[in-house]
Amino acid sequence: MKTRAELKSEAKGVLRGRWKDSVLMCLVPTLVSIVIVLLLFFLLIIPIITFAQNNPDFMSGNANYDGNSGGGGGSFLGGIIGAIFSAGISWTFLDLYRGKRQDIRPFSDAFRGFAGPVVLGVICLYVITTVFISLWTLLLIVPGIIKGYSYSQTYFVYYDAFEETGVRPGFLNSITRSRQLMNGYKGQLFLLDLSFIGWHILAILTLGIGYLWLTPYITATKAAFYDNLPKTATV
Repeated sequence: MKTRAELKSEAKGVLRGRWKDSVLMCLVPTLVSIVIVLLLFFLLIIPIITFAQNNPDFMSGNANYDGNSGGGGGSFLGGIIGAIFSAGISWTFLDLYRGKRQDIRPFSDAFRGFAGPVVLGVICLYVITTVFISLWTLLLIVPGIIKGYSYSQTYFVYYDAFEETGVRPGFLNSITRSRQLMNGYKGQLFLLDLSFIGWHILAILTLGIGYLWLTPYITATKAAFYDNLPKTATV
């Protein structure tokens, strides 16, 4: 496995000459999220406010309402959508790193995770890994974090298997493969994540604007990390 500095240097090499398209590609999920929020606001929130204004007696009644009742479902759905976008963008950087392609098509590449052959797999993998990590977290926070790192390569594993065979691999096999690949490397990925803390602080200080550049940088580095993992383990 290469050092953190080497992985970051190679990620910068992938991004060199492609920063604009990389930023645009990573910007697409943000813009889509904004559109979804606006649609929900106009389709749901405004009618509720209008109803409340026109029915003050109903709103002051004894009916109980839990304002967070839909929060869990919304968060879960948001997690699925985020995973699909993240998977597609990560696969694009992996292809660039391997030299399988030379350019980025910002819009189509941002949505490549939504393609029919792979979207179901990404959704199922997200659900299964979320359940597994949640169950481990019930024991203690640390085991949940460790398992999160164990399963961190699942989408890459799934993509490679699908690209090689043209057939969707088993979901549990993909998760198991990730766990095997990360055996002995979870600490290195953890330290790699820690090495970006300074950049995260700078991005926050720019009111999040800095993430337009930081997200491609991190994602390209993670793709380099995966490609450098020894692939000798078998499912």
